[in-house]
Order: sequence, then C-alpha cells, then structure tokens
Amino acid sequence: MYYVDSVEIDKLIETGINAMLESLDPYTVLIPAEDQESLELMTTGSYGGIGALIRKTDNGILIGEVYENSPAAKSGLVAGDTILKIDNQDISGLIVDSCSARMKGRPGSQVAFLVKKLRGGDTVEVKVIRDKVHFPDVAYSGFVNDTTGYIRLNGFTLGGSKDFRRDLLELKKNSDMKRLMIDIRGNGGGLLDEAVNIVSLFVPKGTKVVSAIGRTKQSSMDYYTKDEPVDTSLAIVVLVNSGSASSSEIVAGALQDLDRATIVGTRTYGKGLVQSIRDVGYGDRIKLTTAKYYTPSGRCVQAIDYSHRNEDGSVGNIPDSLRRPFTTLKGRTVYDGGGITPDVIINPQTVPRAVMSLIFAEVLSDYSILYFRDHISIAKPKDFKLTDAEYEEFVSYASSRNFDGRSASEVELDRLVSILKEESMYDEFKDKVTALEENVKLTKEEMLRRNSNIIRPFLEEEIVSRYYYERGQIESVLRNDYQVKKALEVKLIN
Repeated sequence: MYYVDSVEIDKLIETGINAMLESLDPYTVLIPAEDQESLELMTTGSYGGIGALIRKTDNGILIGEVYENSPAAKSGLVAGDTILKIDNQDISGLIVDSCSARMKGRPGSQVAFLVKKLRGGDTVEVKVIRDKVHFPDVAYSGFVNDTTGYIRLNGFTLGGSKDFRRDLLELKKNSDMKRLMIDIRGNGGGLLDEAVNIVSLFVPKGTKVVSAIGRTKQSSMDYYTKDEPVDTSLAIVVLVNSGSASSSEIVAGALQDLDRATIVGTRTYGKGLVQSIRDVGYGDRIKLTTAKYYTPSGRCVQAIDYSHRNEDGSVGNIPDSLRRPFTTLKGRTVYDGGGITPDVIINPQTVPRAVMSLIFAEVLSDYSILYFRDHISIAKPKDFKLTDAEYEEFVSYASSRNFDGRSASEVELDRLVSILKEESMYDEFKDKVTALEENVKLTKEEMLRRNSNIIRPFLEEEIVSRYYYERGQIESVLRNDYQVKKALEVKLIN
C-alpha cells in the first residue's frame, strides 16, 4: 500500500515463497501449475512436442539438434534448418523460450513450420504432428572390447530399469562377455525405485539397497530388492564422476557396499536428500526434502555442506576428521563425508582452455552442420575419421570465428601485463614480457594445429551425431574415452 511504485502481488508472493524454500536447501522448490510439464519430463523422461532443440543465431532460430525417431526427424527436419515461422507467425523477434513453447503441445496436435532448408537452401512448409517425445534412460549399449559389455545410463525415469534389463539380457547373449561397464557419469539421478530395480539385477532378492531416514515415520523406509536377479557373478565396473548424483549414487554406493562392483572415476556429487512431491493448492506443487539416503553400510550420501562446492558442483575438500569409516559386506573400509569415493580414482584428461572455448562458442557444432550439409553420408561411427585435408578446412573455418583462443598461460600473461601497468612497472620489464609473449602466444591457426589430437575427436563426435544421433555420438566418443580405456585395465573385485 505504501510502496513508492505499484506492486505485482502475485510476483511478490512467489518471490517470497522461493526465497523461503531456498533457505532450506537447493532441492526444495515450488513447482507452479504452469511448470507441470517439467515435472513430467523429470519423472517420465517424456514431453509433448516435436523432439528438436533450437538456438538463436545471427540468421534466426536454428535447429541445433533433432532426436532420433522423433516427429521432427520423421518430418525431414535436420540440424541446420532455419525456422522462419511457426503456425504462420513470424518468429524473428521472439526469444528461444517463446519459440520452444510454441513447438511443444498435446500429442496428436499439428504444428506448421516455414523452414529454410540446410541442404539446398529452399524455403518450404513442414507440418509436424506432435507426439510424446521420450528420452530413454539407456542412451547406448554395446561392447567396448571383445569381452566387456557397456551400458550408458543417462537418467532414472519411469520404466528405465526395464530398458536396462532388456539391454543387459541382449548383451549376455554374447557368451564372450566377461564383465559389464555401467557408465553413470553425468547422470543427475531420478526416481529412487528405478535405482533399486537396477541394483536388483545383480544381487540376491531381498537385499537391502538403501535406507531413507527422515523426521517422521512416513518419510523413513528401507528399500529391498523385490525381483530375482539376472546375474549375481558377472564382474561389474561402474564409471562415476562429479556429475553422478542422487539415484546414481544409490546404485554406485549399494554395489560398492555389497562388494558387487568396482567403482571407478572421480568422487560423485554428494546429493543424498530425498524429495517428495506434495500438492499445496491452486495447482501448485512443492518438491520437498523429507529424508536422507544411507547406503547398505550406513554411509550418508549427502555432502556435509551442500551450499559450498567446487566450480563444477562437486564436493569440496573434506577434512579427514569429518570422514567416518564404514565396512562393506566383505570387510573393506569405505568412508562417508559426501558422495561416493571410487575404489579406483581415474581422473579425466584435461582439456586446454582454448579448446573448451572453441566448444562453448559452438564452433564445433556449427562446423559439423556445414559438414553435414556438404556430405550426404559418412562411415559408421566407430570408423569415421577426418582426413588431414578436412581438418585443415576446419582450421580455416574456425580461425575466422569469434572465440577466445588464448591458452591458460596467455591469460595469466595478459593478467601479469595488466598488473605491471597498474603498478607502473611495465616499461621496466617490457623486453622480458615481449620475449615471453613471443614464446607463449599463439595465433588461432597455431592453437588449432597444436591441439589437433584433442580437437579432432571432439569434432568427429559432433559430426557423427548429425548422421547417427546420440547413439552414434556415444559410440564415437568411446573410441577416445580415456577413463573407459583405463577402466578396462582395472582389476575388478569379482
């Protein structure tokens, strides 16, 4: 009433609610009625739409990715097509979120696009019938060598464990398989029951997988496997990293505590809080933290301090005095303190700063679209390689693009020069700085050629995705995956 300007009451209340919940923990949040679709995507891995990602470019709204077997793919839309109109409405002035909202909708409904095609450049109308677009939990399954099966698990949504079981049985048809690699790096979690179901494939029926302990009886529960296992003796390695969270940590922690798998990689995220969905009126819901997860040995998965983390979101350094020992089924010692610490630490290869800049500036993605435009087909994912001449074409293209091609050394040198100038010392050290610059600073072309052994695989993977979608891209990635290669050398528990 007395505020100097007019106040939007609804917005003020929502801001207050969000701030109140944020003060509890990062995972307790309000889900407004209009955001129910995001809740459906989180729990089922599905939404109503056409199955394409878009992004804004200087030329308009570009289709950046099309999902395999999606309505968009079936209608002939490809990455690199430019959207001019949606349902006869010019979208040149719209932001990406507004365009994306127009593309989503009830399965069975139709949406019309006016599109400038990547190949040929024609402007055509494309009508797409929306459908349930599903992101399968199992992104890829196959073999990484003659005796090692591999399953890449991206989430834990409704029914995902059934897909995992199906692919596991398919891999087991190969009598040469001696071990299974389960890759849950970057898997942020999902439904608890799906995690329990996946563990149940490898341990006896009736085995305790995880405990949820809260303040009330209703929020505390022990979870046991309910089904007969598929294989209790197959050697298993589980790949994890700082992006493996929640249900991923339940799988890794349970298999580690039960001495059923060897955990390899880097320490997991440390999210051991259980959320429940509750109605709060007016169509809104709240995702409320009601308990904490504990592995079979009694370890709490939750990081001690979830408000202060490393830049990548991983658990910060935990003093030994705050870490408690626990014992696995066969007597091995494991520790709590946040996340799951692998049995074997294998750090990923570092990617130079300039190469990361190349990736984030969409230079690789944009070039892969141009390559896709000019080449009707390529070799299979495991066989595709760029020729030296093709890589030189990329060097010419990338050199003309705007991205920060400085190495970490160059950034630090530029910072040193800035400090020297601030302190009026630059003239004194100018000759030495100039000599150092001549040795450290590279042109974009020099950087691209010097780091070709790192950039090439990234570029090949991006190109492969245009022809073979996510499955093909993962198959291409596996050829050069340092952690996977090192994990194959690890002596497993069983």
